[in-house]
Amino acid sequence: MISPPSTTAAFTGHRTYDGSADAALRRTVGELYARGIRTFLSGMAVGFDLAAAEAVLVCRETMPDLQLIAVVPFRGQQARFSAADRKRFDRVLDAAAEIILLSEGYRPNVYAVRNDFLVDRASCLVAWYDGSPGGTFYTVRRALRRKLKIIHLHPAAPACAVTEPMLF
Repeated sequence: MISPPSTTAAFTGHRTYDGSADAALRRTVGELYARGIRTFLSGMAVGFDLAAAEAVLVCRETMPDLQLIAVVPFRGQQARFSAADRKRFDRVLDAAAEIILLSEGYRPNVYAVRNDFLVDRASCLVAWYDGSPGGTFYTVRRALRRKLKIIHLHPAAPACAVTEPMLF
């Protein structure tokens, strides 16, 4: 069961994430832990989502009451991942405190449903957002509208105005 939003943070970021903020991810998890965040939600996509989930698992070694919740948009999501990313996905699922499967199969809006789920159940969003359109843009805009605290880890994070979200 997911903790209240006041003790929950979510992650969003691009699939093209290159690992350059891994240390910042671990540091951010530790800082949020110090502020009372105990549950972290990952949307389980390749790139930033999996790296963020792995950061939580590393931090859990010294902060055992951390919980990672894997929010999987649809059964079989990992089928299109590379073999290495499928292994990472499976390792994260095995270590997660809970797995939430949002749909039995793919459907056109399944990623937006996943992103809404993440934002609606958190008080903080940790983002790797470079300003480009897509799911991360949508998620950051939704978080802004809902007045979540946003921690931008991308070095070129743009200033974001609160507007109606657009998926693409």
